[in-house]
Amino acid sequence: MEHQIRVGPAGWSYSDWEGIVYPPHGSKFDHLAYLASFFDTIEINSPFYRIPPPSHAKSWVRRVAANPAFKFTTKIFRGFTHDAAGFTGNEVKAFRDYLDPLAESNRLGAVLIQYPWSFRNSEESRGQLERLFDGFDGYPLSLEVRHSSFQNDAFRQFLEERKVSWVNIDQPLFHDSVKPSDTLTGPVGYVRLHGRNFEKWFAHGESWERYNYLYSSEELTPWVDRIHRMSDAKETYVITNNHFRGQAIVNARRARGIAGDGREDAAAIEGNVSGPSVTIAYFATNAGIGVSACSRSTCPARVSADSPLTRMRTRFAAGKSVVTVCTTE
Repeated sequence: MEHQIRVGPAGWSYSDWEGIVYPPHGSKFDHLAYLASFFDTIEINSPFYRIPPPSHAKSWVRRVAANPAFKFTTKIFRGFTHDAAGFTGNEVKAFRDYLDPLAESNRLGAVLIQYPWSFRNSEESRGQLERLFDGFDGYPLSLEVRHSSFQNDAFRQFLEERKVSWVNIDQPLFHDSVKPSDTLTGPVGYVRLHGRNFEKWFAHGESWERYNYLYSSEELTPWVDRIHRMSDAKETYVITNNHFRGQAIVNARRARGIAGDGREDAAAIEGNVSGPSVTIAYFATNAGIGVSACSRSTCPARVSADSPLTRMRTRFAAGKSVVTVCTTE
């Protein structure tokens, strides 16, 4: 029996999603509630940078109330995983206080513990993991590591014994990278798709550059096969982290379409528009708005060549909105 597959993006608060993912809006527009009407999971990424107060978690729970099937996953604070000085008991308590409103409302699917590629498998690192697992015992923990030294049966057994889920990742493949897999340990299946921007993965000027990648349907299909195998055993979360200019939204909807959930697949319009503009056209189509295409040289929407907002123009003809999308980047 197949368990539920939840697909959604990592985060929802990106300035470069305005006008691409999000329609023109006023000050009361709720970005989270809007995305929760399309997806049944979102990974909360802001706690990675600062431990939120419980009031934030309570607010997020209220804002997804219209979708009773919705569950969050949440990143853990980077001080637990990236700070060489270690962490304190007060930090653990503060983060647990943040998690409790999510857990008590049955909106918490998984807590993501993420380590960088520099974190290697050793007796010392496993001791660090055990201390962190003990600090957050009782929550559905999942672990993302990126170095291949962890990808072996002994470490998978280590996670299974501690009831922690292995996070299967797609990333640019270097010699020592974790490879694509459908490994299951712990309470849930977990997949994170980071994109395959090989050139910018380590050598980038801005952090968003490494996530500037749009998966093709052909690249997603092997992952959908893995996800189905995982969901045969456990509820499975699939998070698209290639967030630059809304590409995560396109790939989340596309992955769900390929998986055969009966909802419209963004790939159906890929023949007419490409790149970040797919997001505009997809959401316009999903909202019942007509879509037409033009080239950059003749596009009446063009104001400047470097702004995604210039690639969308809404006009009203016979009472119907039409989005004109540039097909030339």
